Amino acid sequence: MMKMEMTELGPMKRALKIEVPADEVTQQFSRAYLELNRQVQIPGFRPGKAPLAILEKRYAKTVEEDVIRKLVPDFYGRAIKQAGISPVVVDIPPLDRVKIKKDSPFTFTATVEIKPTIELRDYKSPNPMSLQVDKRTVAEEQVDRALEVLREQQARLDAAPPGAVLAEGDYAIVDLEGFLDGTPLEGTKKEGQLHRVGSKAALLGIEIEAHLIGRQEGDVVEIPQTYPVSHPDQRVAGNTVRFHLAIKGVKQKKLPALDDEFAKDCGPYASLHELRDKLRGQMEKALKKDIEESYKDTLLKRLIDTHHFDLPDTLVERELSTIVRQKLQTRQGGKVTDSLPAPDAEELKRIREEHREEANRRVRAGLILEAIAEKEGLSVSQDDLNNEVTRLATELRVPMADLLKMIQAGGQESVEELRARILADKALDVVYRQAVIQG
Repeated sequence: MMKMEMTELGPMKRALKIEVPADEVTQQFSRAYLELNRQVQIPGFRPGKAPLAILEKRYAKTVEEDVIRKLVPDFYGRAIKQAGISPVVVDIPPLDRVKIKKDSPFTFTATVEIKPTIELRDYKSPNPMSLQVDKRTVAEEQVDRALEVLREQQARLDAAPPGAVLAEGDYAIVDLEGFLDGTPLEGTKKEGQLHRVGSKAALLGIEIEAHLIGRQEGDVVEIPQTYPVSHPDQRVAGNTVRFHLAIKGVKQKKLPALDDEFAKDCGPYASLHELRDKLRGQMEKALKKDIEESYKDTLLKRLIDTHHFDLPDTLVERELSTIVRQKLQTRQGGKVTDSLPAPDAEELKRIREEHREEANRRVRAGLILEAIAEKEGLSVSQDDLNNEVTRLATELRVPMADLLKMIQAGGQESVEELRARILADKALDVVYRQAVIQG
């Protein structure tokens, strides 16, 4: 029988001192030398017939390491079972730090960070959690607004009647060209640009808006621009460039009438009434999902607030690294670009500290939901994984194959993360289905 001593190193850390009995050690050594004898060629001996003494002399170090590699995981696994703990992370001593001898017991120490034991509070009948009813509904004005958006999408740009004067909301077709001392300046010509009056968009860095209002087709305006002496373009530095803005056309947006014809243009709808119903249906579905999400958020917040236990540092640090990585990615618009310098150590430290509370919350939530999943006997099937990947691909608008590649690139860890997330969702779903909605 193996011996084991467990020592507490902190609320979540344990040291397991494990002793492998001498006969187990001897047996492993015999096996290792038998295997080695089959594999190596020693001059003067037939394969498998070399004397043990010669093998021991030549290969002692290799065999020792091999035996340690076999014994440590095996006995560590037995020790964990015997101690009845669930490890988060294991620190097994490196090969060169442990000593093993053929006919003696072998002792090693594994440091383990453990998951806390969670005393689950009531979350189902006879004492389910209760929620205040969310009374939101889809109002007719919201359907009207959605119709207006569709109307904008179906709008046409028609030429304005002759002599029409540009006003906000109209569109001007313009040409712009810069002249220096009466000569066209290379690289400053834009032709046939469509500009919506009121958009305040600049053209070639020039604010053209103020020069358009009240003008009509055929007008040409001169806009002088004086550049500072420090301007990087030598040609214009310290000079005044005269820009000619020619209004080539005036267009006005024409919105279609809200009638059955419009509905038919929007898709397979026979009437405006049918289109309204379809829009309302979509909005109600979205609202229902939103209400369910906010109910679940409330329940999760309450689970976090009512369960108190120590958190394993490793899990918090791991979660913190994930949050920081996501924050830095969104800061760079999802791309790792050179435009934003990578944060220095000081800033990284600050970002980590800012999000520590959030990491604690996420880890606590994860452990509670994991405990609920275990209590409810929930599991994640291959179908669950496939459905989640399909859902993610749709949501992120990424081809399925690319998303699978990304997950596979993350290795086993990525798949485990995905699995843990699905399991957590299932557990929260159980709590939600048991909850009572009042009012």
